[in-house]
Amino acid sequence: MAEEQKTTKVDVESPAVLAPAKEPTPAPVEASKDVAEEKIHTPPPDESKALAVVEKPIEEPTPKKGSADRDVILADLEKEKKSSFIKAWEESEKSKAENKAQKKISDVLAWENSKKAATEAQLRKIEEKLEKKKAVYGEKMKNKVAAIHKQAEEKRAMVEAKKGEELLKAEEMAAKYRATGIVPKATCGCF
Repeated sequence: MAEEQKTTKVDVESPAVLAPAKEPTPAPVEASKDVAEEKIHTPPPDESKALAVVEKPIEEPTPKKGSADRDVILADLEKEKKSSFIKAWEESEKSKAENKAQKKISDVLAWENSKKAATEAQLRKIEEKLEKKKAVYGEKMKNKVAAIHKQAEEKRAMVEAKKGEELLKAEEMAAKYRATGIVPKATCGCF
């Protein structure tokens, strides 16, 4: 019984002890059996005597919930307070990191959009220049085609005029040969 009544002491000065101390649990079944056996083995008191001996069951002294338990509870509270502060700090740091990353991502997206817009504007500018050049070159080509067509018409007119002159000349010569009765010589030098 004496061994069961010993309580464990907790070193409250040590910060390493964070878990609450376990109170020894006496074996209540065995203790009550021992008390019951003692009652059975003791002879009943003599009723003739005026003084009666009353046996009280042996009560185990409850461990005092003094400064040691209070220190353990305070240490547990301090531990919970620290863990809640750490958890709050962790959540704060995580949200800071998330916000920072989100800001950087939005900055990258804005940069990308501005570069795309600048490139597309440059492309449209080049396309406009090319369209203007195409229009200018198209106009130049139309002018060249018109000039070529004009030259071709002039050459055709010259050929037609020469043809007309030669036909007229041939008719005049034929009329002259008819009038004189001379047979024309072959114009080809091979005969």
